[in-house]
Amino acid sequence: MASQVASVFAGIAQAPEDPILGVTVAFNKDPSPVKVNLGVGAYRTEEGKPLVLNVVRCAEQMLINDPSRYKEYLPITGLAEFNKLSAKLIFGADSPAIQENRVVTVQCLSGTGSLRVGGEFLAKHYHEHTIYIPTPTWGNHPKIFTLAGLTARTYRYYDPATRGLDFNGLVEDLSSAPLGSIVLLHACAHNPTGVDPTVDQWEKIRQLMRSKSLLPFFDSAYQGFASGSLDKDAQPVRMFVADGGELLMAQSYAKNMGLYGERVGALSIVCGSADVAVRVESQLKLVIRPMYSSPPLHGPSVVATILRDSEMFNEWTVELKAMADRIISMRQQLFDALKSRGGSVWLV
Repeated sequence: MASQVASVFAGIAQAPEDPILGVTVAFNKDPSPVKVNLGVGAYRTEEGKPLVLNVVRCAEQMLINDPSRYKEYLPITGLAEFNKLSAKLIFGADSPAIQENRVVTVQCLSGTGSLRVGGEFLAKHYHEHTIYIPTPTWGNHPKIFTLAGLTARTYRYYDPATRGLDFNGLVEDLSSAPLGSIVLLHACAHNPTGVDPTVDQWEKIRQLMRSKSLLPFFDSAYQGFASGSLDKDAQPVRMFVADGGELLMAQSYAKNMGLYGERVGALSIVCGSADVAVRVESQLKLVIRPMYSSPPLHGPSVVATILRDSEMFNEWTVELKAMADRIISMRQQLFDALKSRGGSVWLV
C-alpha cells in the first residue's frame, strides 16, 4: 500500500452545506419517490420537472443553425446588443437616461455576479462603504457585499406580526442612515417574503432616499415573474430613474427566461451625465478583468435573440405570464386548502 502523504490542507475544517443549495443536495440523495424539493427557487412543471421555454428552444436552434456564429471571447463588458436590450427592458425603451447616454450596462454572471461587480465597484469608487439591506433578505446578499469590501447593515422590512411590510420601521431606519449610504432594494417579489411596497410607499421611499442622498442598488431577479407584467414589475425602478438621480441595477434572466444554469445577468449604473458614464464603464472593466476576464457567450445570445425579435418577444411574454399566473394560482390553492383544514394561514 502506498504510504499516505500528510496534506498541507489537513487542518481545514469541513464547511457546512449552503442552507439553500444544500437542500437540493439532500433532495438528490434522498431515495424517496414522493419527495419535494423546497430548496432553490426554480420553476417546475406539474410533474416536478425543469421547464425550458419554447421560445428559448427556438432561439437556441436559430443560433445553432447560423453558420456565421463563432466562439471567440466577448469583450470585458460582454455582448453589446444584450447590454443595450437589457437596459431597455428594465428602464423602458423611452427612458430619458438611456436616450441621454447616462446608462452603463455590463454583462455579468447572473444576478449574483452583477451584485458582486457592483459591490466591488462601489468599494473602490464610492465615498460610502456601508450598504443597508432589508431584514430579512436573500441569504447571499450580506456575503456578497461583505466580500466585495462593503459593510452590511440592516433596515427593518418585514413585520412577522402582520405578515406584511414594516413600512414605519423601514422609514425610520433609512431616515437614520448616514447621508450617502447605499441601500439595497428588491425591485419586485421580495426574496424571501414576497412582500412588496405599494406604489405610494415606493414613492415615499424614493423621496426619502433622494432627500438623504442615499444611493439605490436594485436587485431585479424576478421582472415579469412576479405579476406577469414586465412593465409593472419594473415600475419601482423606473420611478427612481425618472427623477434624474443615480442608481445601480442588477438584473438576472434565471427566473423569467428559465436560464438558471446559463448564468445570464447584467449590471447597469445610471449616472448623472454621459461623460461620467464613460468613466464609470472604464472602471467597471478594471473590476471585471481580474475577476473572470470576460463573460460567457451562449446565454446572452439567447436573450438578445428573443428581445430583438418582436414575435419572439411576444411569445416570451405569453409564456412568462403563464408561469406567473400558475404560481399565483398554486399559492391561492395552497392557502385555500390549509384554511379549509382549520389552519391559521396568511397569503402575502
